[in-house]
Amino acid sequence: MRIKINKVFKWVVVLFFFWTFIFAGNLNFWFYRSNTSYINRGLSMETWDVVADGKHNSNTDMIYWKGYFYLAYISSTHHWGTTASKLVIQKSTNAQDWQKVTELKIEGKDIRDPKFANITGKLYIYVLPNEGIIAAPAFTLYTVSSDGTTWSPWQKLNGVEDGWLFWRPKQHPNGTWFCPAYWNEHGRSALFRSNDGVNWSFVSMIYTGETNDETAIEFLHDERIICTARLEGFSDINPLGDATASTLISVAKAPYTSWNQTKSYTTRMDGPYIFSYNNNTYVAGRYEPEAKGSFSQLGSFFCKKRTSLYKLEEDELIYLSDLPSAGDTSYTGVVQKDGYVYISYYTSDITKDYVWVMGQLAPSNIRIAKIKLTNLEAVGNNPPNIEDPSPFKFDSLLLDIGFAGMAVIILIAITRQYKSYRPNQKRH
Repeated sequence: MRIKINKVFKWVVVLFFFWTFIFAGNLNFWFYRSNTSYINRGLSMETWDVVADGKHNSNTDMIYWKGYFYLAYISSTHHWGTTASKLVIQKSTNAQDWQKVTELKIEGKDIRDPKFANITGKLYIYVLPNEGIIAAPAFTLYTVSSDGTTWSPWQKLNGVEDGWLFWRPKQHPNGTWFCPAYWNEHGRSALFRSNDGVNWSFVSMIYTGETNDETAIEFLHDERIICTARLEGFSDINPLGDATASTLISVAKAPYTSWNQTKSYTTRMDGPYIFSYNNNTYVAGRYEPEAKGSFSQLGSFFCKKRTSLYKLEEDELIYLSDLPSAGDTSYTGVVQKDGYVYISYYTSDITKDYVWVMGQLAPSNIRIAKIKLTNLEAVGNNPPNIEDPSPFKFDSLLLDIGFAGMAVIILIAITRQYKSYRPNQKRH
């Protein structure tokens, strides 16, 4: 059976224009739809931009040290790995008026996920250097400063095997520092300890299995540790997401070698910061409010994303509110001061409601949210009753139509091609 090139080309052109229509329809829908973030009025939240310079700014952390708020974030051209990325550090007395302190780079590498710690009176920053366009850091580096302005050269941690990626250190009431870390090839997370922020030792494995990363901890009032981890399910970088994705919640009592595990399917907690107030525990991180459907499971490139607040219990996540956010967003820093909690985060244009992949390529701003802690406590004690999103989603429906239509077009093309070249039957 010989196939004529012009007939094949005709069907290729039909498929091209069909998918151009589908793609253009969804792109316009994603670009022009209004933001539908839920902002809980009980929080009386104030929010403002810190950085809005047209670049893709992301991955924040924040600390209060020696009379100043210090803010760290990554400035880049897009979400993906690039050697153009740099770590920017700013400081402020009020979290509103900021001045740049310095910019740091890692020569020849992308830089990600800065995390502050005030250890022995010095300010430490831990980061993850990355090579290539995909975020796949291989080890952890740190730099330290005595004045917040002059920083030591980048160095590796002592006692930590390459492959462990540190998240945010927290100090035990007895002065010991503990830090969760996840393995660069995913699949496991662990707890480390240190007295000086440089020399670390392995304590225990927190969790093994699935695609496991971004692990955060907090000390409870009885000195137990509570932990969340981003579980991407059993697929890695699946553009359509994974229905098995979840948030791991783990709890351990001293000496933190045995962990009780549960999972929440409310969201996949990306970029988390866990903090406590008045014996209650909260977490600020990423929420996916419509993670349902054939093209928008948890982690999908085609999902809406939010930076949101949750009350964290030992066996569940309780949703409280979004922060004004959309597109590519989250990766929070938290400071509690003078009865308020200040939360740093990054977000795409908050007037729109881009899907994640659009936000990864668009500019994003660094923002601060300010919430009175007693308001947060009141909302945590009386969380909102949010209705489940409608199962009807225009963008998913259009993609479903696209794939169904593509199958029909291919079937018609094959059928007609077969009929065109079927040998003529001989008459008897």
